[in-house]
Formats: sequence, structure tokens, C-alpha cells
Amino acid sequence: MSQTIGRTRLAYSRAWHHVSLASPTTPSLGRLASRIAILLMGKHKPIWDPSTDCGDYVVATGCNDVLVTGKKKEQKMYYKRTTRPGVMKSLSMESMIRKWGGGEVLKRAVRGMLPKNRLRDKRLDRLKVFEGEAHPYRTNLMRFEGRIRRVEPEFKPEVLKQTSI
Repeated sequence: MSQTIGRTRLAYSRAWHHVSLASPTTPSLGRLASRIAILLMGKHKPIWDPSTDCGDYVVATGCNDVLVTGKKKEQKMYYKRTTRPGVMKSLSMESMIRKWGGGEVLKRAVRGMLPKNRLRDKRLDRLKVFEGEAHPYRTNLMRFEGRIRRVEPEFKPEVLKQTSI
């Protein structure tokens, strides 16, 4: 049997998923990041292969309402290392949200969930984060709040008037 069955262009097409962090049923940051990482890698598809990039796009809105449990906003620290010895800067999650927004926190969490290989940056580029609910990708979304969005074709009456010979 051929190895290429099911590996068609349609199978590798990328869908757009929408995740709203403002909804009351949104899971906490770690659970949400692992679900987003699965969509970015393409592990939900039957053609998934670790060496190929077959993941989808993810649009996350309402990132200013990121949910964390416990005292993580005050206690979780993000570290930045420089080239100079003995110089390491630290930043708490709370100050990171104030400085760069909740989207940066979500991106760093998803980045930690992705495999550490040459595809990680390409996959992370397909994650689009927005602080509010407005975003420019509304026309691209196929899945919105877990439901498949159906686009109805336009009805053109002049096509019906044409007669074939």
C-alpha cells in the first residue's frame, strides 16, 4: 500500500480557530496553552507527523482577562538573560501583563508547550493574540466558539437564466 494515501493538499490546508479568553468557561492558562499548542502542531488531524508542519491558525481574543489560579500573578517570575555575566532580569507575571499585556503571557505559555525544534517559531507565528475582542481575522475563521461557521454561497439569478444548447 502506498505511503501517500490521505496526504493530499486538502488534508494539509490550515483552518482558523478562535479562542475567547473573556468567556466564563475558559480554562486556566496552562490548560488553555496545551490545547492551543495541540492545534498549532496539528495533532488533532489524522495526518499528523512530528517532522511536518500541518497545524492550524489560532486567534486568541480577550487576553487581558487571562485566568491563573492561586497567587501566580504575584509569584510567577519570567527571567531574561543577557550576554553579560551576572546580569539576569526578572519580571513578575503581574508586571508583565501591565507592561506587554496578557497576550505575551499566553504566548510564553504556549511556547513552553511546543516541542523545542526548528518548527517552534513557525508554529508560534500562527498564534495571533489580541487584548480586546476586535481582530482583523473574522473572515478567515472557520470555527467560532467551537461551532463550524458555514458560509453560504451568494445566489446569482443570472446564472439560472442561461440556457444550454
